[in-house]
Amino acid sequence: MTDTSNTRPAEGEAHAPRQSRLHRLMRYLPLIAPVLLWAVPCGVLLYSGQHWPLPVTPAGTALFALGLVGMPLAMVRGHGRRQQDRAAIIGDTLLGTSWVLFTWSVLLGVLLRLALTVAGVGESQDRARIVTWAVLGVTAALLAWGYAEARRVPRVRRLDVQLPRLGAGLDGLRVALITDTHYGPLDRARWSARVCETVNTLEADLVCHTGDIADGTAGRRRAQAVPLGTVRATKARVYVTGNHEYYSEAQGWVDLMDELGWEPLRNRHLLLERGGDTLVVAGVDDVTAESSGLAGHRAHLAGALNGADPDLPVLLLAHQPQFVDRAAAAGIDLQLSGHTHGGQIWPFHHLVRLDQPALAGLSHHGPRTLLYTSRGTGFWGPPFRVFAPSEITLLVLRSPHLPTSP
Repeated sequence: MTDTSNTRPAEGEAHAPRQSRLHRLMRYLPLIAPVLLWAVPCGVLLYSGQHWPLPVTPAGTALFALGLVGMPLAMVRGHGRRQQDRAAIIGDTLLGTSWVLFTWSVLLGVLLRLALTVAGVGESQDRARIVTWAVLGVTAALLAWGYAEARRVPRVRRLDVQLPRLGAGLDGLRVALITDTHYGPLDRARWSARVCETVNTLEADLVCHTGDIADGTAGRRRAQAVPLGTVRATKARVYVTGNHEYYSEAQGWVDLMDELGWEPLRNRHLLLERGGDTLVVAGVDDVTAESSGLAGHRAHLAGALNGADPDLPVLLLAHQPQFVDRAAAAGIDLQLSGHTHGGQIWPFHHLVRLDQPALAGLSHHGPRTLLYTSRGTGFWGPPFRVFAPSEITLLVLRSPHLPTSP
């Protein structure tokens, strides 16, 4: 692996993060979301014709009110200035629980009640109580399963990716991708070590981490991140920042990854050579970097490609899939991204699609560019993954060109 780029992040043109419908919607979510998440299930489960015995309704209402008040308070104490891990765990768990409960209160509250009515099952009160128990049962089952999915070592997803400009000497190059590890309030040092052990079984030539290492500073989450230093690659280990680094002293994470033997590709590139052919491996800071106020941090694709032969194929690391618009305009061959978590807890993926051009998997953009979006290796916030499994990805790059006979 040869470093050919001497361009630093402060040089070149800057690109402000793209405003989107989701960004505008997010301004109002902190005000209305908690009320909806707790009030809707409360109404569906307690006040839609069940006629529960007197102690049940006020006790249930009190629990929902406690969740409505307690969740925002715990989130603020956990993720605000105080950064109290125990409060963060409580707030995040309540957030995930309320989201699943809200979703299935709406779906079963409408669809199951309608089906029972059409089928003529029981009286109105009977149908209402059936809906209540169904919602509670489905919610409990999904939360238990989602917690197990979030805490497990991700399955390896393998796929071949053909790049028309890839030389025959690079055919079969193995690229392992991890991203969005999100080390955080729940101590996952053992999980981190097992993830790294799994990556090492892939015998990758290139290992990539496309950002969102942790929620918290490098000093605070160091123990969970240290196993990354054990990852092996025959050619190189490369890393780019994600948006969560810019909530937690990003330069500290860049320095720690450098210390652990990973190459931070901050708006620069390396050359990977094999069999007489060359691949440009480039990386850019996250698109939120410039607004972070950190000197020299910005997403600068021109700087990342400065000095690279334009005839060579390019593998680009960029945390957010939305960067693919710039990648396609520049003729990038393959962009690797994370950020979306595949939605993490269904049906949140519908909101993700408002903000990003891809949710997960391989997609085509422009005449040349391929984008692979990982569902992420860890989880953010709520310790649940529902219908959005995590992954460690192995991409085997394929060349359409036959090797030259000796």
